[in-house]
Order: sequence, then C-alpha cells, then structure tokens
Amino acid sequence: MTQMAKRITITLPDTIYKDLAAWAEVRGQAVAPLAAIAVELSVRQAKEDGEFTPQAEQGGKNDN
Repeated sequence: MTQMAKRITITLPDTIYKDLAAWAEVRGQAVAPLAAIAVELSVRQAKEDGEFTPQAEQGGKNDN
C-alpha cells in the first residue's frame, strides 16, 4: 500500500509564524515544507517518548 501525503490547515500565533518564516528563509526553503518537517519531528518525538500509540500499532485506520 502506497502512503500519500495529506494536506491540512493549521493556525499559528503570529510570533510562531514569523519565527518559522525567518527559519525557512535561513534554510532557503518555503515555510510549508519546513512546517511539515517540524510537525513530523514533533510526532516522532512524541512516539519515542511514549506519549501515544500510533493507530497502525493499534490496528486502526488512518483518517482520510
């Protein structure tokens, strides 16, 4: 089964968006891909810390 990327909309406080935009500029990339990387790293860390059990391990289906 091929995994496809999902699109979502998030709302950020102005200060966080400004920091994210500045970080993206330093890295020479757009804000959205950098935000995706930041979210991915955060979810990975939460899994490693045992904050939750991923649905795939629970036998559940992913949304959308």
